[in-house]
Amino acid sequence: MQLLRVFNNNVVLARRGMEDVIVTGRGIGFQAQPGAEVDPAKVVKVFVPDSGRDPDHLAAMIAGIPGEYVQLVIDAMHRVDMPETLRNKLTLVVAIADHVHGAVTRGAAISYPLEAEVRHLYAEDFALAKQLLAAINDGLQSPLAPAEAVALTLHLVNAGFAVGDLSGTYRMTGLIQQILAVIGSHDGTTLDSEDISVARFITHLRYLFVRMAEHQQLDSDDRQVATAISARYPEAGETAQIVANLIELRLDSALTPDEVSYLALHIARLQEASV
Repeated sequence: MQLLRVFNNNVVLARRGMEDVIVTGRGIGFQAQPGAEVDPAKVVKVFVPDSGRDPDHLAAMIAGIPGEYVQLVIDAMHRVDMPETLRNKLTLVVAIADHVHGAVTRGAAISYPLEAEVRHLYAEDFALAKQLLAAINDGLQSPLAPAEAVALTLHLVNAGFAVGDLSGTYRMTGLIQQILAVIGSHDGTTLDSEDISVARFITHLRYLFVRMAEHQQLDSDDRQVATAISARYPEAGETAQIVANLIELRLDSALTPDEVSYLALHIARLQEASV
């Protein structure tokens, strides 16, 4: 790897093959000059920026956080065997390291909005966040409060939502909770987020929001599948349209007929599971 730019002693921008990468490691930028080869013995982590993201900006972000916190988070992610896709997501590492640094500096514990919703809607993420928090606390003199697992969960969810900052994730969390309430009210049932069918539906909603954010909604010219779903599940189709209207109202973006049809299919499964 050839060094392109030094951000500080622990963060550099380098060229690896045909791509720019962000490299971290203790002393990797010390007295290093652009054009020189990166010392492989000092490399701790190599991040490949997401497509379309400015590598210089991302490198500056991670360089702005004390190196020990970045390393603490990277080590903790490995210890809890976090999926590689998340460990290699620079924006997630930066967000969590920055949060941990801020929490340590702040000292006092705080409560988080939608804490109950986060715990129930994102059960798997919350379980992983608790493990990650425990691993992080092992490296801190003063452990962070258990409530910080809620904040870490939101960062994990945000990495999957791909809708921007945490304000977007808060909005999506509230919207999911509202959608479940609407479906339960329309069908006269109470949906338990810990039920496997409800968990699958929440996962479907999360991927739907990602497709909406990336302007890649399902949209085919063939309406046979949509027609078949509507004919077989008319009640679910009515509920799906109500949900679609709610989503459009909250996100200012209409769903395609295909997306409404797949919503109906998932809602039908919820209805069948509640019988």
